Amino acid sequence: MTDQFLIECPHFDPATGQARFTYALDGLRFVETLDLPKGADIAAAASPNFSKLLDLTAIVLGVSYFKLKAPFEIAAPDIALNEAERAFTIDVYENGMGEFYARNNLLRFGKLTITAPHDPSEHQPAITLPQRTLLPIGGGKDSLVSVDLLSHTGVPFTPFAVNPKGPILTSVATIGTPPIYATRTLDPEMIRLSQQPGFYNGHVPSTAMNSMIAALCAVLFGYNQIVLSNERSASEGNVEFDGRETNHQYSKSLGFELLIAAILSDATGGALKYFSLLRPYSEARIASLFTHETRFDRVFSSCNRNFRLTGNDGPLWCGECPKCHFVFLIFAPFMPKERLLAIFGKDLLDNPAHEASFRELAGLAGQKPWECVGEILEAAACLYTLTRHADWHQAAVVRAIKADLLAQYGEPKLQAAMAECLTDSHDHHIPPALAAKVAAYAV
Repeated sequence: MTDQFLIECPHFDPATGQARFTYALDGLRFVETLDLPKGADIAAAASPNFSKLLDLTAIVLGVSYFKLKAPFEIAAPDIALNEAERAFTIDVYENGMGEFYARNNLLRFGKLTITAPHDPSEHQPAITLPQRTLLPIGGGKDSLVSVDLLSHTGVPFTPFAVNPKGPILTSVATIGTPPIYATRTLDPEMIRLSQQPGFYNGHVPSTAMNSMIAALCAVLFGYNQIVLSNERSASEGNVEFDGRETNHQYSKSLGFELLIAAILSDATGGALKYFSLLRPYSEARIASLFTHETRFDRVFSSCNRNFRLTGNDGPLWCGECPKCHFVFLIFAPFMPKERLLAIFGKDLLDNPAHEASFRELAGLAGQKPWECVGEILEAAACLYTLTRHADWHQAAVVRAIKADLLAQYGEPKLQAAMAECLTDSHDHHIPPALAAKVAAYAV
């Protein structure tokens, strides 16, 4: 068994904007590079705040290499961590990797350790960051709803992405605001080994990784808040494994948001805020908000299968995966059928071959798919709404599922669930003044 995953001290060259992260595992050595835009503030790059964030970024990015063997010990001999940062590290490598462990049948919860020098300080000295917003863009519906909300509440923002491609590029072009892009280059040997016998592969917490990279850019280029677009549905897990709920979207959950927000705040002396603008909303509520704006209809995509490397050289939606099915389902109650069919190119609810997938989404069979989809009861409520919708009640999937849907949940529960989906939650981390502005617009 591999004894230890080693994280070495990272290095950043402000002249080139390149950061280098080095890892060692089972006699193997890996180097990853991260290219940030040139022109960063030199004083910011030399600050203890940036150094702390760079160290924490090295730890979070390391999961891509750790997972090849998934040892029980993580070692960072040149990276000093306080108690909160140690807890954060273990959380990323345990809960953030929960799906990876579940699908590889690896028992790691409560068993991982981190060996690193002790940092006695609870937080770094305060720095001053301009009141500006960095908005990660994922190319899907969620971040584009955030674009609409920020635009209509008078909050200027800069789009941000790591390794932008396909729908991210077309969405940012439609937004029309100059972005900040970062390029992450994984060690090719890690990618090769992940496909070889004797090595593990699987899901990693990409939102956690991209958030740390966004934090580096926030300090280097002067932004005091990173605004995510994670909905409340992201907090629901997929399965129970090894005595714990595992969640494909863990690093999008409210629990992780609060944890990383505290870490980023401490690293910047309270200067950097991190929160999700869509946390009060269900996926269905977000879908209803998306219908207010049409300019992104032909450029956005939430389909992971068709997230192409070079532009939109094919259909944006495969129409076959659970993600496509879920997004189609939550749009259907709120968007005119003609517009929805124009976006997807076909009617996903009128194909009998899709019935099994929709049954899984609604909790009628199997388990919640390992995808960024909403809550099971939310999907069931949307399907119930379609059984009473003039445009959709005769669709093949809706007709096939209706009886079982009503038998399992009952009409009162489904009606209440739909009402709850459209009721905004107060369980969020949005600054009060901004929350009030957004609530006033999002009616």
